Amino acid sequence: MDISHEDYQVHFDEATATVRCSGSFRLHGDEYKPVLDLLTRAADAKPATLTLDVRELQFLNSSGINTLSKFVLQVRKHGASQVMVLGSTRLPWQEKSLKNLQRLLPTLTLDVV
Repeated sequence: MDISHEDYQVHFDEATATVRCSGSFRLHGDEYKPVLDLLTRAADAKPATLTLDVRELQFLNSSGINTLSKFVLQVRKHGASQVMVLGSTRLPWQEKSLKNLQRLLPTLTLDVV
């Protein structure tokens, strides 16, 4: 499953149960629906561990953070998979914002290096 846009890309690799996001998410409200749908479909596959790799996601606005939060809350509600989030310390927004996902889902593994 892929979403390609001139500003961002989202790819779900079913073999590794990894969703990779890159580019800049500067969308608003309902424009994030395809991204949330892809994340939900990835979780619906019920892998033992679902990895969300945002190390190449340069920018994420508040609507995007809200979308990731909704996804994490869905996983918490259904409890189907362990979630691992990969981030990068070279992108300042990631360290602060990704920690909030862990607050929503305490079992979430956060690896920001």
